[in-house]
Amino acid sequence: MIRVSLFPLARRAGKPRARQTGQGMTEYIIIVALIAVAAIGVYTLFGQTLRNQTAGLAMELSGQDAATALNNARTNATRAQTDGNQRKGLENYNATNH
Repeated sequence: MIRVSLFPLARRAGKPRARQTGQGMTEYIIIVALIAVAAIGVYTLFGQTLRNQTAGLAMELSGQDAATALNNARTNATRAQTDGNQRKGLENYNATNH
């Protein structure tokens, strides 16, 4: 039987194979950080609409009328669409932020 070593030089020199102990945790932290940044961005863009829709859902589940909360969600969504269609540059970037 012929044995093929994946690390022939390391075994010949008597050196143990190098272990990569911290690599998995570092990659995990980077992925979690990217997901957190994306979630913050989405919540920043759609935060008011999501809060009003969640409030409307909670009110409807409790048997109350949620027309006001749902209308607020529609208003915020329309405002977000209007703001999204405006051209922004450095001179007016913060003009319509609320």
